[in-house]
Amino acid sequence: MTVHFIGAGPGAADLLTLRAVRLISQSPVCLYAGTYLDEAVLSHASAGAQLVDTQHLDLDAIVEHCVRAHEAGHDVARLCSGDPSLYSAVAEQARRLDRAGVPWDVTPGVPAYAAAAALVGRELTVPEVAQSVVLTRVHAGSTRMPDGESLEHFAASGATLAVHLGIRRAREIAERLTPFYGSDCPVVVVAEAEQPGQVVLRGRLADIGDQVEAAGLRQAAVILVGPALDTGGFTESHLYGTRLRDPR
Repeated sequence: MTVHFIGAGPGAADLLTLRAVRLISQSPVCLYAGTYLDEAVLSHASAGAQLVDTQHLDLDAIVEHCVRAHEAGHDVARLCSGDPSLYSAVAEQARRLDRAGVPWDVTPGVPAYAAAAALVGRELTVPEVAQSVVLTRVHAGSTRMPDGESLEHFAASGATLAVHLGIRRAREIAERLTPFYGSDCPVVVVAEAEQPGQVVLRGRLADIGDQVEAAGLRQAAVILVGPALDTGGFTESHLYGTRLRDPR
């Protein structure tokens, strides 16, 4: 039997992939983090499925549920926030499952930064403004950032930044980025995207800290920063621009 790591997207039931819905419906055991999922996501599980909220479990306890299910001959739908390739702890869980001889696979989902960009109708890579997106986080009571992966290092490139797991330090993040982008640089903060409690903040590095504190945001939010979020006078992409006529 297999443990399916499934990207549950930003938490909205209608942003699951068709494969994700199929695997959830076919798995007798479903592990999910109740802190971010819309309850409608769990409606895809079969009527008799065992539902396990993992928000208060450590990795060993989570993997133990998976191993027991495997020994009982049951597939497991292990729902991950956003896409499993980003900050999902899949690497740690997969390593434990490998040691236990439990097979696993991965189904991608909608990343939080993509859901945030969609809500505000912005492309994160605008010609001659920003052609790179940096997905990163800040260190706060978690594992340290590798050498060379500071906010300042990424900000120096001028790329669009998608900062995860840092909403409680929004003011500090803005202060650190201001010397590189300027205080008037646009910022978008999205919490609980596409869910009933959704919050979307639009501001500048100069005021986003105040907005986040006023909104009382404490978790499940992504911060987008960069000039690509607020520009109209940009060069058209050569890829889709007018093609040269055949001179023949």
